[in-house]
Amino acid sequence: MTHHTTYPQAIPTVAMPAPGSLYPASVEQAYRQAGYWTDETFAEFLDDAASRFGTQEAVVANRLDGQQIRLSYQELNRAAAQRAKQLLNVGIRPGDRVIVQLPNVLEYLIEVFALWRMAAVPVFALPAHRRSEIEHFIRSAGARGLSTCQQHAGFSHQALAAELQRDYPDLIVLLHGEDAGGATQPPSPTASAGLESVDLPASHALAMLQVSGGTTGVPKLIPRSHADYLYSVRRSAEICKLNTATRFLVALPASHNFTMSSPGILGVLYAGGTVVFCADPSPSTVGALIEAEAITMTAAVPPLAMAWMNILPALGFDLSSLEVLQVGGAKFTPQAASRVAETLQCQLQQVFGMAEGLVNYTRLDDPHEVCIHTQGRPMSPADEVLVVDDHGQEVPAGQRGHLLTRGPYTIRGYLGGVDAGSFNEEGFYRTGDIVRRREDGYLVVEGRDKDQIHRGGEKISAEEIEDHLLAHSLVKDAALVAIPDAYLGERSCAFVLVAEDIAGDSSQHRSNAEALRAHLKARGLAAYKIPDDFRFVRQFPVTGVGKISRKQLRRALADTLDAQRSNTSV
Repeated sequence: MTHHTTYPQAIPTVAMPAPGSLYPASVEQAYRQAGYWTDETFAEFLDDAASRFGTQEAVVANRLDGQQIRLSYQELNRAAAQRAKQLLNVGIRPGDRVIVQLPNVLEYLIEVFALWRMAAVPVFALPAHRRSEIEHFIRSAGARGLSTCQQHAGFSHQALAAELQRDYPDLIVLLHGEDAGGATQPPSPTASAGLESVDLPASHALAMLQVSGGTTGVPKLIPRSHADYLYSVRRSAEICKLNTATRFLVALPASHNFTMSSPGILGVLYAGGTVVFCADPSPSTVGALIEAEAITMTAAVPPLAMAWMNILPALGFDLSSLEVLQVGGAKFTPQAASRVAETLQCQLQQVFGMAEGLVNYTRLDDPHEVCIHTQGRPMSPADEVLVVDDHGQEVPAGQRGHLLTRGPYTIRGYLGGVDAGSFNEEGFYRTGDIVRRREDGYLVVEGRDKDQIHRGGEKISAEEIEDHLLAHSLVKDAALVAIPDAYLGERSCAFVLVAEDIAGDSSQHRSNAEALRAHLKARGLAAYKIPDDFRFVRQFPVTGVGKISRKQLRRALADTLDAQRSNTSV
């Protein structure tokens, strides 16, 4: 029997990790003694930057009303402080979790720093997320606030927010936009109008919750402390040689970990540079901004980088200011990587990392061969990396194996202890990646061992999509598999087990596929999670004893696709 949720509901009370509980005490002490962790917090981040960089330009960004705004470090700091007072007055309290779902606009940056300023905890959602993900964040994080916009990319976030507020009456919706007024809730009579009474968090306290792609059917929330995340920001800024002349174009979604801290928005602001927000990553918009704003550095996922390389040279923009293109989020093939210098006349920096922690960079002074053929080496001398076989034994350099890691900015567990199997008893995180570690310590990504699909830099859980498909009456069983794609890296294909008469009627396949797409959209899935292709079959492959694991099933179906492609190409 299908369980139906009854609304309205109270927002669950969810205990957050206590300060100092995210890492073992002995580990924290060691990282502090080594100087990796300090007493800095994000509550003081902008105060410090404003005192160091003053009237220097900090951000260039459009507001949601389309007007371009330029703010100095002092102006950005004042805007965040004023917004923090507004948040207190509408009932957001220190320690509250607030989902931030905003596109690349000025309001995003001010909102995040305002939350930190008042000791609240942002939960970083993507603009592409829909009800399925946002409701999960409300429930798993006990989030009391949702900061969103009226509309973006043709989707009414305002309607979704109203729906969620109806179902969770205690939810405080902070609605941004030309006519939104900043909040849908009246001022709280008990809230203070000032920040004087707000106690600043400890540096080992929870600073934010980030979202993992995950393989468990729902996004996992990643708890990051001020100390560990600020270390990754400082170290990234150092490796990437950021300074006050850096002008960084934010083309990927701002709430991505890559965009936030590798070195991203936070690294540039730490170093005194300028972040320029780009709401539209199309080649024409990006080219115009590189020329107009003298951009020195930007970041892309492989499909976006390839689109820029294919189109930007023909558009005639002056790209001579661009010094570095970072590419990460998925493996960048050597063939594509080798084209960056030729087509965009800039240095390629490969970035391989994860929101859970470990970040690898190729260095800006690395030989060309290293930049083209590897995904970099760990950024911290305290990063511990193991490459092991299926039995957990380390493999020699140059051999493929499973990547495990721990270090001063890699988490020791997900919020609520979910998916505990991703961490071993020594505290190493099992990344799910298959890599080779060269003699020089550089990593080459070969694939993965988890049931994830990497589509254009986004991670899709096969299990999550299969569970949603199984809720449709047409579907007897389902398996989502990856299809290699030259542009996106991978696309998704859903193999759907249906009744024999349906599987045999090819004329109905298109309408059945459209019905399933509509079903998934109605269940609130983000558009990038909806399968690119559907295959309707009478039976799934099984082993000799009639049983098969889901992982084996996906592999078998992927092999079927490979065979079909081979036959077609002959």
